[in-house]
Amino acid sequence: MTFDYDLFVIGGGSGGVRAARLAASEAGAKVGLAEEYRMGGTCVIRGCVPKKLMVFASGYRELMGQAADYGWDVKAGDFDWPKFRAHLHSELDRLEQIYRTNLEKAGVTIHDARAELEDPHTVKLSTGETFTARHILVAVGGHPDVPDRPNAELGITSNDVFLFDELPKSILIVGGGYIASEMACILHGLGVEVTQFYRGAQILRGFDDEARGHIASTMVEDGINLRLGTDVLEMKAEGDAIWVKASDGSERVYDKLLWATGRKPNTGNLGLDKAGVKLGRRGEIVVDQYSQTDVPSIYAVGDVTGRLQLTPVAIREGAAFVETVFKGNPTAFSHDLVPGAVFTQPEYGYVGMTEEEARDAEAIEVYCTSFRPMQTAYIERTERVMMKLIVSKETQKVLGCHIVADHAGEMIQMAAIAIRMGATKEQFDSTCAVHPTMAEELVTMKTPVRTA
Repeated sequence: MTFDYDLFVIGGGSGGVRAARLAASEAGAKVGLAEEYRMGGTCVIRGCVPKKLMVFASGYRELMGQAADYGWDVKAGDFDWPKFRAHLHSELDRLEQIYRTNLEKAGVTIHDARAELEDPHTVKLSTGETFTARHILVAVGGHPDVPDRPNAELGITSNDVFLFDELPKSILIVGGGYIASEMACILHGLGVEVTQFYRGAQILRGFDDEARGHIASTMVEDGINLRLGTDVLEMKAEGDAIWVKASDGSERVYDKLLWATGRKPNTGNLGLDKAGVKLGRRGEIVVDQYSQTDVPSIYAVGDVTGRLQLTPVAIREGAAFVETVFKGNPTAFSHDLVPGAVFTQPEYGYVGMTEEEARDAEAIEVYCTSFRPMQTAYIERTERVMMKLIVSKETQKVLGCHIVADHAGEMIQMAAIAIRMGATKEQFDSTCAVHPTMAEELVTMKTPVRTA
């Protein structure tokens, strides 16, 4: 059978774009790609990139306070959101164009349209066009999940934060995951009065308990009104604002309410049922280690599969797909020991097992320290950083590393290399420290604080 394309990619996010570009430029495949919104996906348009730029912006108020304590004659004025927003959107436009240009240079045909599956080898576009493909890759990502409750539509999601005409004076953030906690820190840093509700006992469920407790304490000390064991009971519009009654009986009017209660795969109305593609309990596309669905011609990568929802993971999955399907080199990307960072303030960098996961698996030693870093201790600030290594008692391999500190994301990238190589605690200890730095604590913790 003759096909219109060797590969048709549905979705122009990080994973889909990488797969399309590599298949075309390195494997000589004829590739088509359909994206219904903007090229770059969640990461570039409404996720990692704009979020990190807002993290930078939100940190300057504290840095100017520190500069004054160090002797500089500075004073923070009001934050000019419209100026920042205009520059932000200009930068996102620039990045989107780079994605388009790179695809075009590779020879990929771009379709600015929504695509749906008609059968295992056919896609239909919202333009009315229909194309056949030997292989189809679904890389449509996910979307914020809004709770099903009365008046929930009054709230916004993380997608909307970057579109504010002006910053609200007050906001209620509902949720306790990394998006909720990052947004709480960002908006607080920009001068917004932030309240965060989380119905659980502690934020950042699934991360290391000691690290999440450290972060929560710091957020409260910084002035974020973090209320655990609390949820929205009722809500209604009050003019342009939102009246909220909490599960603890308290009432308050907020300028905005942000739902940050999780994300779901974008698998609705994709025609997956027509093609016979199996979905999981949360609507994710079920794939094997090679990102192949139970329909041999259809693959999926990225957040739509419900695996690790991280941009670099989607990119690696996309590259592994090309190696497997177009280069004859079966490649399964390993989802073990993937490092990550939560851009709260301070940041949280992590790789490997949490203490809780490790102690359930084997006997461990825990090395941990918390201290006031030189930069802020000098000006008598109280914030502390945390460094933690989890070590196998039997093999002395480092099973996990957790850092809560400014620039923890930068530090964890380097630690992740060593841990992925199987580094032992002895090898950490034998590495000479870089002094004076925060990171030197990773190689100077000699005695475990506890065993389990």
